[in-house]
Amino acid sequence: MGAPALAIPAGAAPAPSAEAAQTTVPTTVPTTVPTTAPVAIQHDGKQATGPVARPPIQTFPHAGPVGQPRRLTPAQLAAPTSTHGPWGVFNAGNGESAGFGPIGRYGVNPAAENWQYLRNPRLHDDPFDALKFIPLNRSGTIWLTFSGETRVRNWFEQRPNLGTRSPNDSGRMSIRNLYGADLHLGAHVRLFTQLINADSAGWSAYGYNTTYRKRLDVQQAFLELTGRVAGAHAGFIFGRQQFLDAPSYILYARETPSVPLSWNGFRTYAFWPRIRIDAYDFVQTNDSYTSMFRDTENYQNRLYGFNTTWAPGPIAVGRERMQSFLDLFYIGYKLAGSAAAIPTATKSASGSTTRNNFGFRWHGSAPSFEFSVGGVWQGGTFNYATTNRARDVSAFAVNSIIGYRHTPSPLHPFMGVQADIYSGGDAAPTRGTVGTYIAPYSPQTNYLDTTTYIAPSNLVSLSPVLRITPRDYVSFQLKAPFMWREDTNAPIFTSSARYTFPRPYNGGFIGVVPQAALSLQLNRHLNWTQYVARFVTSNGLKAAGASDGTYYQSNFVFRF
Repeated sequence: MGAPALAIPAGAAPAPSAEAAQTTVPTTVPTTVPTTAPVAIQHDGKQATGPVARPPIQTFPHAGPVGQPRRLTPAQLAAPTSTHGPWGVFNAGNGESAGFGPIGRYGVNPAAENWQYLRNPRLHDDPFDALKFIPLNRSGTIWLTFSGETRVRNWFEQRPNLGTRSPNDSGRMSIRNLYGADLHLGAHVRLFTQLINADSAGWSAYGYNTTYRKRLDVQQAFLELTGRVAGAHAGFIFGRQQFLDAPSYILYARETPSVPLSWNGFRTYAFWPRIRIDAYDFVQTNDSYTSMFRDTENYQNRLYGFNTTWAPGPIAVGRERMQSFLDLFYIGYKLAGSAAAIPTATKSASGSTTRNNFGFRWHGSAPSFEFSVGGVWQGGTFNYATTNRARDVSAFAVNSIIGYRHTPSPLHPFMGVQADIYSGGDAAPTRGTVGTYIAPYSPQTNYLDTTTYIAPSNLVSLSPVLRITPRDYVSFQLKAPFMWREDTNAPIFTSSARYTFPRPYNGGFIGVVPQAALSLQLNRHLNWTQYVARFVTSNGLKAAGASDGTYYQSNFVFRF
């Protein structure tokens, strides 16, 4: 996945950031690693000449269409110390447009990191560099990289899930370890393996399962073959792997539990200068086992599809130049269990479903603004568990965000508006079309709301976004999503079920969730991010039996 042993081609530096991180961690700091020669750079639309290097401390970015706290210049993206792969223009911003997840110094998926620049010993400037490029032969064509992450997460919930989940005043804690090895056998073959173990504790805790508590097991293990095909840099990946080539509001890495999503199957990709394609077919890893090295495949849950991304040349917008990307994709799901259930007038109906998602996303940035707009139509069928009777599916989602950045300010403010719509569908009919949109494979946790109490189904959400980054190592974000039901004849959904309240709820307004996030990048390897939110339910929901509640989360992460 991601970064075979090839250098970034000369002249492939992308235009200014187009795919930016939806996080509160800064992505640049003052440079300290010199380059060998001065280069011309463009920063916030102005030309300058001087030595440029990849920032030595960068965020561990989250996925997201816009809102990167600080901007990396094109020259920094092409600097010798970049850990992005050889993806040319698709490395813009956090590199998410390349399809292997966002990357700062480290990636959401470490298999996407490219540490080949450490072949030059003069660029070693960190004690962990000795583990990132270990030559195994005299020429250095066979080499090994080790990666690691330990995350300690704790969170407090005053009234979990709008007061419908006991116990109250729950404090939970989890710890996970993800450690891997990446063996490159020349320029065209590599083997990547990653192990995981995790545990959890707390007071008045609830909801723990094998995605929080995991004895030692294999998280990823795959073979990747790369080469030139029809003028493209192409690759084929087979085995157990993470998959992040989808908008993060549709599918992501499963952040709240300790065990990220992983998939078993194949993936093939190809990169040309301004076009890339990706095709894949997976079954989900069955991580329900409690003993060591027992995870297998869950053939009831499948993920398959095709994606293409076009990167047009920079477009003049006034006196600025905008770099953008257009994604066109098909994503197919086959799943059973609670995630496949559909609502009825009073409860849920179990069964299995096939969902065919046809969609687009156009996203881009200029020095003073950033945007993303996307739409998905979801077709398919639902089959009832007891009778296998089929119903057609027709659902939709629209996701957008636009923001203004005043880069010259020392606060580096970003101000934007985020709007999302997910279809609900009338829950009363037992025949005809199912109109409930679902996103079963763990969209990005903080895209909508950090509490995750409301799932992306039957939902309209509108939120202002404000972020300031007064220092290279600290960033602060405020959001306040206002939420409504898209269809008042359909229920409100949690991440795995419908809400059931003691009394009927007939209104449309759900509530507002003011929330803040503070992130500190302590050094290259240590990050501390904190979230606090207050879920203020509507008067109608309170009358039905729901409750307001406070949510707090802390994440302390070590990576190398």
